Amino acid sequence: MTIAEQTLHEALDAFDFGAAVAEVVRAGQGHINDTFRIRTVDGRLFTLQRINPVAFKRPDHVMENILGVTEYLREKIRRAGGDPARESLQVVRDRNGNAFFTGSAGDAWRVFRFISDVDCLQSASTAEQFAASGRAFGRFQSLLDGYPADTLHETIPRFHDTEDRLAKLKTAVAEDRLGRARDCGEEIAFALRREPDCSKALDAMRAGILPLRVTHNDTKLNNVLLDKKTGEGICIIDLDTVMPGLSIYDFGDSIRFGANHCAEDETDLSKVSLDLDLFAAYTAAFLEGSGHTLTEKEVEYLPWGAKLMTLECGIRFLTDYLEGDVYFRTSRPGQNLDRARTQFKLVSDMEAHWDELSAIVNNAAK
Repeated sequence: MTIAEQTLHEALDAFDFGAAVAEVVRAGQGHINDTFRIRTVDGRLFTLQRINPVAFKRPDHVMENILGVTEYLREKIRRAGGDPARESLQVVRDRNGNAFFTGSAGDAWRVFRFISDVDCLQSASTAEQFAASGRAFGRFQSLLDGYPADTLHETIPRFHDTEDRLAKLKTAVAEDRLGRARDCGEEIAFALRREPDCSKALDAMRAGILPLRVTHNDTKLNNVLLDKKTGEGICIIDLDTVMPGLSIYDFGDSIRFGANHCAEDETDLSKVSLDLDLFAAYTAAFLEGSGHTLTEKEVEYLPWGAKLMTLECGIRFLTDYLEGDVYFRTSRPGQNLDRARTQFKLVSDMEAHWDELSAIVNNAAK
């Protein structure tokens, strides 16, 4: 038996699934945690995950956040007459009552109850699907309004600190360990010209203009479970990066990921553009889902959320390229540089349509 098989069996033995385990199948398309679907002999379904120790060095902090947020969500959903079993993740504690189990190899494992009759899409084939995710993430903000964000751990410190991301890029350029800076002078200059932008949201937060909230920080479509019958988003998943943040970041990350039709590493930049119709559909749905939770300033800053999350992501890809592709997985040479170029092209497109983006937000907020 390999070490991997041994630790998996240890994890299975650590949890009480209510019946004997009949099947264990690797599941999911995530790039961080190892995920398995568990089926018991009497048909119960669970999700077992190994928390990636490289990405999350403090699994206790991750699980404290998830327990606090999911228990809060379940109570709010229950009071509203909803179904907590379908509308929120439920942590299954191990046989000792802990939120996660640590195996002999030091790996942390956790279990969630499985939610059936849902779709988890990697990309939206219709504007309605994208809008459904917007309503779900907006509702996530609404339900967690009032949760004390400052009690949450930063599971990845300075995750959306755009100033810090730019500082790391400057360091990578100065060191230029692999001599790659000569290949991307235009991209480096693009990022450096936007240094004032990197402080836009952070300055507003420091000034009290934008409030600190509980944010998801990875608002891709595949982190929303869509009901198979209604097509609506019913549950937000992948809560590892739930921590204090700005609502405009959650909005912006969805736009960065979903309001365009190109691959993240598209080499033909003529194909890269912001889809204003998708932007409008998501904006209206996000504001509908959030109700009256967001302040006027948060609504006003939504286009900045889209621009900053796209710019930050491009900076991260570019930094990783200069450092030797040590963080983001690559399948070919130059892929991270292509990813950076794609993000920067989207930023340029947002800047070119800035007045239109603001008008769309204003109209949706009426």
